[in-house]
Amino acid sequence: MEVLNFRSDTQTLPTEEMLDAIRYAQLGDDVYGEDPTVARLEALAAEKMGMEAALLVASGTMGNLVSLMTHASGPGEALLVDPSSHIFRNEGGGLASIAGYFPIPISSRHGKLDPDEVAASVYEPDIHYPTPHLLCLENSHNRSGGRVTPLDLHKKLCSTARQHGLAIHLDGARIFNAAVAAGVGVSEYAAEVDSIQFCLSKGLSCPVGSMIAGSAEFIEKARFHRKRIGGGMRQAGVIAAAGIVALETMIDRLRDDHANARLLAEGLNTIPGLNVPMDAVETNIINVDHTGTGLSTQAVISKLNEVGVIVSPRAPTAIRMVTCRHTGEPEVTEALARIKQALQ
Repeated sequence: MEVLNFRSDTQTLPTEEMLDAIRYAQLGDDVYGEDPTVARLEALAAEKMGMEAALLVASGTMGNLVSLMTHASGPGEALLVDPSSHIFRNEGGGLASIAGYFPIPISSRHGKLDPDEVAASVYEPDIHYPTPHLLCLENSHNRSGGRVTPLDLHKKLCSTARQHGLAIHLDGARIFNAAVAAGVGVSEYAAEVDSIQFCLSKGLSCPVGSMIAGSAEFIEKARFHRKRIGGGMRQAGVIAAAGIVALETMIDRLRDDHANARLLAEGLNTIPGLNVPMDAVETNIINVDHTGTGLSTQAVISKLNEVGVIVSPRAPTAIRMVTCRHTGEPEVTEALARIKQALQ
């Protein structure tokens, strides 16, 4: 029985074109700035974002951490962050333990922050409180089910942050998904922020790697912090080669993943005990409420494992399913049949 993996889009394997590019990549020592393939990827990433420069890092978590370290002027500064964001929940507490930030949580609604709450969370200078210096955003928003912050709201959030003297970092691990769903250029989101991180290894199908983009000065400082935490890589062109192919060929096809997520959600809603609000399906991630089955999340996962469908836990009454280029319409159709069988 073929295993159908809907756990995450991190499962994506490199395309044949990527493998060929890796095989024939020109290489050099990137710690010394001598890898021409890395240089080409960084220039391409900066161009895509409409920013001055970019930097290759090993992972999205590293990209976010390096960005926060670069923004910080010393330990104990505060940042505004959604407590359901990846930076806050899923990155080992690095924002505090390594970057030295005190987090001030601002809860989102469906993955979207409120500009008024951002403004209200910026304390007046007072010796009793840490002063916020940075606003962290996430788009698309993982835990909310891949929800997208529209460009107009993004601009309002960033404008509010600027009015209160805050720098802005965007965790754009899936920013290309967000931009495709919103029907705008990714550079329109990037234009409003000081730094952005995006992943190559999710829907874009690279085996590894993420990018940071920002001003030339910011990226030069980020390069130092990347080295400080052990992120300098030697012949990193073997990573960068796949990234170039991804940015040149894999962005537009993300809309296929979004369409397949909607197809999956529609089918799940026909299975007794499962519920997916269709207005919440904006990109390639869906949160599936299974309250009606009377089963725990782990019990649902176990039953689906038995029929070869892999998913991940989201909440005590919800699982997460993610589409990617390996889970197209045939795989969605087969998964729905198996899930119905497992839960009947």
